Amino acid sequence: MGTLLIVGILSYLIGAIPSSLWVGKIYKKIDLRDYGSGNLGATNTFRILGWKAGLVVSAIDFMKGFTAAFWISSIAVDSIPTVYSGWETAMFVQIYAGLVAVIGHMYSVFAQFKGGKGVLTACGMLYGIEPISISLALLVFFTVLLWSRYVSLASIISCMMYPVFLLMLRYGFDYAVDGSLMVITALLVITIVVKHRSNIQRLIAGTESRISSFSPAKGRINEEKAG
Repeated sequence: MGTLLIVGILSYLIGAIPSSLWVGKIYKKIDLRDYGSGNLGATNTFRILGWKAGLVVSAIDFMKGFTAAFWISSIAVDSIPTVYSGWETAMFVQIYAGLVAVIGHMYSVFAQFKGGKGVLTACGMLYGIEPISISLALLVFFTVLLWSRYVSLASIISCMMYPVFLLMLRYGFDYAVDGSLMVITALLVITIVVKHRSNIQRLIAGTESRISSFSPAKGRINEEKAG
């Protein structure tokens, strides 16, 4: 179990890397928590710093989850007992490592336990575990984003569709989807949707910010500070 603890610590530290905070300070010498929504995620980075910084942050946040689930988890795969007879031990450890990385992203020790909403880090985690369903969910994300230009709406809908795709693979196409992935994914989706509750309120009120353009932009550093 000591090995599992090491995996947890490493996964948390990887997930806790505050990419948007550091990119903001390096790129424009600002603290992103003071601008826009104040959220340390890719969406606020795109809005405030522009598409180049947004892409960098997106890639880093995605890789945090992927690294934890795909690589860091391998440290403990052979050293822990079976958790439940119906679940694969290897997948359980992958899920554990990925979830800890997502928690690190949401509550970063390097940013006074503030962070993003976990969508991209969760996406990277799930891609490291089972790429088919998450690829379909990403297709949904970009379709909704191009149609609506609401990043939050695209994130919420694609997250909710992911477990649907898992069910389709398992029961519609007889694809081997472990039960642990289905259970934990449902809980993860609920957590991410709850994290977006303020966005949902703004979407209903019609005050949620859209991405104004998909062309190169300079960002909106001079907009009114958060809070």
